[in-house]
Amino acid sequence: MISFRSPFVRFLLLAIVLVGLYGLVHVNYDAASDFISSGGKRLEPYRRPVSYQPGEPKPVKACFAVLARNRDWRSLRESMKQMEDRFNHRFNYPYVFLNDEPFTEEFKNMTQSMTKAEVHYGQIPKEHWSYPSWIDQDKARESRKKMKEDGVMYGGNESYRHMCRFESGLFFKHPLMEQFDYYWRLEPGIQYLCDINYDPFLYMKERKIKYGWTIGIFELMNTVPTLWDSVKKFMKTHPELIPEYNSLWWVSRDNGTTYNGCHFWSNFEIADLSFYRGEAYSRFFDFLDHEGGFFYERWGDAPVHSIAAAMFLQKEEVHWFNDIGYLHPGWQHCPSGDAWLKNRCTCDPNDTDKTITNAGWGKCSHEWEKLPDTPIQFRKAL
Repeated sequence: MISFRSPFVRFLLLAIVLVGLYGLVHVNYDAASDFISSGGKRLEPYRRPVSYQPGEPKPVKACFAVLARNRDWRSLRESMKQMEDRFNHRFNYPYVFLNDEPFTEEFKNMTQSMTKAEVHYGQIPKEHWSYPSWIDQDKARESRKKMKEDGVMYGGNESYRHMCRFESGLFFKHPLMEQFDYYWRLEPGIQYLCDINYDPFLYMKERKIKYGWTIGIFELMNTVPTLWDSVKKFMKTHPELIPEYNSLWWVSRDNGTTYNGCHFWSNFEIADLSFYRGEAYSRFFDFLDHEGGFFYERWGDAPVHSIAAAMFLQKEEVHWFNDIGYLHPGWQHCPSGDAWLKNRCTCDPNDTDKTITNAGWGKCSHEWEKLPDTPIQFRKAL
């Protein structure tokens, strides 16, 4: 029988108690530090001051996806410096570069030197950057000629159409992308205008958000004259894929009769790739692909992604990253108020020549906030 008067047993019990106390203190240290450093407010996990080392497992399997040509390396160095300085020097999410041609050693050296994170380079399969068998190439050629004569932006550009089709429904099928659950699109020549002191990937994962954006803008309707007709045909053919509580009000105010042109500017988007890989989006893209509008007109990935998000997702599954300052040549989004000062923003939110959310063309951003909320009992996102 064990005697608790034995010195050995007393020592053993004391050791067990001390180990337990150490574990309790150690487990709660991060949370306690967060509580103190935030002025008595307990921080949510995505807000905690953490950093991830290159190559180590992260709480989200995510990457930056970059579609680029070899000649883009200079402007991409600028974009990567912005991303690294404002965000990724702490989080070290990997980059995936994709090109329809092999990347040159110069491109690889010039981009890899901009980050400590892992970098992957891949070539797009030919079938993802060429005409599908059902496309009449003569008709497509005549269409480009006519749109160029009519002054449609990129109307005569053949490569641009392959890009739009690839970004609409094929980029996430590349073998290099299969390992990732989330992606953040990065393009040459963009700027991040404020610090990003939290992990947007983790924010989305914790809240079950499927799609994130920062600029809402009106589409050039002469690029998509029959897109909405095709969308209506799809909705009529597949009503079972459209949930009762969706966000279609944002893109059509007349119960689906017409498209108002609102779309998320997809040169910035952060998305849960399960949305694109799911049955609803896959069927939608395949339907549009067979309609031919990527080549006979100039359907862009931005309205395709946006209409799909509105059709298949609830309002709460789509998030406006209003606190992220971002510029794509032509327009910017600039936060205001406390976020502007706290995040060291360098943009001017009152500059209506650049800040589209405060200009007429940015009306779609504020219209999103007017979208009715999903009843709490039916919400899929937190």
